[in-house]
Amino acid sequence: MASFNCRWRLSFFLIATMALFHQAIASGYYTTPKFKAMPWKLAYATFYGDETASETMGGACGYGNLFNSGYGTATAALSTVLFSNGYSCGQCFQIQCVKSKFCYKGFTTVTATNLCPPNWAQDSNHGGWCNPPRQHFDMAKPAFMKIAQWKAGIVPVMYRRVPCIKKGGIRFAFQGNGYWLLVYVMNVAGGGDVASMWVKGSKTGWISMSHNWGASYQAFATLAGQFLSFKLTSYTNYETIMAYNVAPSNWHVGMTYQAKVNFH
Repeated sequence: MASFNCRWRLSFFLIATMALFHQAIASGYYTTPKFKAMPWKLAYATFYGDETASETMGGACGYGNLFNSGYGTATAALSTVLFSNGYSCGQCFQIQCVKSKFCYKGFTTVTATNLCPPNWAQDSNHGGWCNPPRQHFDMAKPAFMKIAQWKAGIVPVMYRRVPCIKKGGIRFAFQGNGYWLLVYVMNVAGGGDVASMWVKGSKTGWISMSHNWGASYQAFATLAGQFLSFKLTSYTNYETIMAYNVAPSNWHVGMTYQAKVNFH
């Protein structure tokens, strides 16, 4: 009986502690640790497009023109395993060529902006480089040429997640209409990614947004004519931030609005 009472008190203590922990996060009293670089892992890398990186524009993350959205040519498409159904969009990776005569010294840093889809018509070791469970980076050619000679085609690499260094706040690109808001989230610092998102109009409470695809989130709600605020949680370390009054009441689809806050 004493053993049962001890187990019951321990279970109650753990449940109460977790409840207080989550309440502290939601209330802003608990500060999530800053995202730090992760351990190195082995993968492979190829490239697509040419030196202009024109073929890398757009992509599955929905960033559009990568020059206009601030990502430039330092980008990569991730294999399915690394892409995580789009939740890896915006993550930053250091990549270093290893164990190849074509390697250059040093590493480069790229942002995940696209998906490298499987090619089931090819063997995973002969052309189907992005087939699961392979961890693979299909890099923009200018980025690949910083770690290896382009004629190598494919090289083994070491990679690790690193914090994304960004200037200014998170940017929100609007699509949709007054009854359906689709938002592409860009210029994300820290882990670079977003796990969940909410929108709040000046006449509404917080509305949960569903993950559409890539770096986009949507809400089916009447939000026209209202100031819009956003709440975001990081996919990597669960940090939550509030971005108040990001968009004015006369916001329009096709416009991009920038917050004053970003992840750490």
